[in-house]
Amino acid sequence: MALDFTGKLIQKLGQQTGQGKNGAWVKQEFIVETQEQYPKKVCVSAWGDKVKEMDSVAIGEVVKLSINIESREFNSRWYTDVRIWKVERMRNAENNVPDLPPFPDEFTIPPTNDFNPDNDLPF
Repeated sequence: MALDFTGKLIQKLGQQTGQGKNGAWVKQEFIVETQEQYPKKVCVSAWGDKVKEMDSVAIGEVVKLSINIESREFNSRWYTDVRIWKVERMRNAENNVPDLPPFPDEFTIPPTNDFNPDNDLPF
């Protein structure tokens, strides 16, 4: 199952390393807070080269993550893994409003000399 979500990186957990039959491996978990009306915290894991990619992301930076969700059974208990397979840094995520031209310091209205004392009604 492949999904995408956008969130703010709030914590980096320690790296785990090991040696397997295919060589050395590295894994690191990250806590990301979703950008919803009711934000949720999600623990996502990165493996291999994705660890370096996620490690370069600063705490508080907004990223779009593409993830796979997989569950497995071990000793009659089920464990779910949320694994990152793509990381996109979001530029100006805090500021989704397009840049507007600067406002002038004062709004000047040209004076009109159409005043007629005999006709001073406002309508």
